[in-house]
Amino acid sequence: MALSCASAEDVLKTIKDEKVQMIDLRFTDLPGVWQHFSVPPSALDADALDAGIGFDGSSIRGFQEIQESDMLVVPDPTTAFLDPFTTAPTLVLICNVRDPVTGQTYTRDPRYVAQKAETYLKSIGLGEAAYFGPEAEFFVFNEVRYGQGINYAMHEIDSKEGTWNTGTKEAPNLGHKPRQKEGYFPVPPVDSMQDLRTEMVLTMESLGIAIEAHHHEVATAGQAEIDMRFTTLTRMADNLMMYKYVVKNVARKHGMTATFMPKPLFEDNASGMHVHQSIWKASTNLFHGTRYAELSDLGCFYIGGLLRHAWALCALCAPTTNSYRRLVPGYEAPINLVYSQRNRSACCRIPMYSANPRAKRVEFRSPDPSCNGYLAFAAMLMAGLDGIQNRLDPGQPIDKNLYDLPPAEAKEVKSTPGSLEQALDALEADHAFLLRGDVFTKDVIETWLSYKRDKEIDAIRLRPHPYEFHLYYDI
Repeated sequence: MALSCASAEDVLKTIKDEKVQMIDLRFTDLPGVWQHFSVPPSALDADALDAGIGFDGSSIRGFQEIQESDMLVVPDPTTAFLDPFTTAPTLVLICNVRDPVTGQTYTRDPRYVAQKAETYLKSIGLGEAAYFGPEAEFFVFNEVRYGQGINYAMHEIDSKEGTWNTGTKEAPNLGHKPRQKEGYFPVPPVDSMQDLRTEMVLTMESLGIAIEAHHHEVATAGQAEIDMRFTTLTRMADNLMMYKYVVKNVARKHGMTATFMPKPLFEDNASGMHVHQSIWKASTNLFHGTRYAELSDLGCFYIGGLLRHAWALCALCAPTTNSYRRLVPGYEAPINLVYSQRNRSACCRIPMYSANPRAKRVEFRSPDPSCNGYLAFAAMLMAGLDGIQNRLDPGQPIDKNLYDLPPAEAKEVKSTPGSLEQALDALEADHAFLLRGDVFTKDVIETWLSYKRDKEIDAIRLRPHPYEFHLYYDI
């Protein structure tokens, strides 16, 4: 249940009024996974809510070394909600991370990076709010097995919807299994997960997340999408963490398993996260204007920034080796670094559903849901602002099917990186735009590069393909 708390006193009153038996304190590690620990109400008072509660930062990925492990989580009262999945009434609070020695918010806290990006936007006078609307896709399977040892390596997925199960004895097998690339918008019984997604949506709405639509996605085997209504940058990153939590736990409640791994299935569509974004001042959408696709100069320059820094952005927005199983030709993959109205083969699309100026936005299609939303949204905003500040021309739009261009034209279209290694190299060479306003700091960039290279790329080089599945399935 969503709650309306604005202060520590509001939180304490809610604990009493709702007969809360446990308080769950949550924060996000650098790769983008929720971490938590719980305390009883007797251990929490107004001073603790304001000053923070201690934890071991050396055990969190991308955080502290063991000799500097003491850290604090500082709850944000405005994020309070009652957990819909716990047996005991549990109040959840999303937290920022603070260094107890310096007293400063921790530079590697992803939520702090997002907050600084919003502050930077206001400080330069271009706008008052950046709105983000991600479309996070996911798969829901009936069983997942994976393992690796000195003498074997394997992973296996199963889904009652999987096209590979048309000949399986299911006592009885009733058919109705979407074929590869044919899962988009069928009604039940082919779409067997209507009720499951509806329960996810209703749970999200009970937590205060506004939902616009849900549907089956293109792939076989239970690919799905639930669309959240846009909101401000940090709030949307909070919502994305809640979204993933709800999706996984509703699936588990029904004996199923959900994943935001970009490409769990070979030879079928992957899960992306197209991100709609715009900048506003008061009630005015600054992206609306009289240029191509009814964009303003500011909107066009924003696209110029996304395109200029696209390779570096991919290191944060498509941040796993598995992301580059998705960013390949075919399967509607957004690999073409151009912009276009209505055109889903371009990495920057300008939706044309409505003539209302409030609806004008840019959709960046290269990100996927394995990303850390706080870092990815902040990075996209910083790239767009760099485009605006330097008046970066995005070039000419291409209103053609970019997957079917003549070879001579296709050679002129730049593509996204072909691997995580290439994306990380690009980020290492091109990150000055992220450092403005101290939004991203050098230690954040250096830690991100080191973690991805040492903990993920090198680990996968030493092991066969199933280890990649082990690393990324539970994203």
